[in-house]
Amino acid sequence: MMSKILSAALAHVFDELDFHRVMANHLPENERSARLLSRIGFEREGYAKSYLKIAGRWRNHVLTSKPNPSHSAQSE
Repeated sequence: MMSKILSAALAHVFDELDFHRVMANHLPENERSARLLSRIGFEREGYAKSYLKIAGRWRNHVLTSKPNPSHSAQSE
């Protein structure tokens, strides 16, 4: 179900709002989120140490993003 919901949300922000890219970050141990994001086209961009404080503890996160497919990668 989340795959369908996220795919619809991405279609809206890319097609209707013309966002250039969307980022999604997840905890390294959250394999379900990692698989879901990969399945809908997000790519890993990096790893952020002590990224967010969750339940009183600074937690690392995997950084992913998905560029708008209608925007071509152009050098500046």
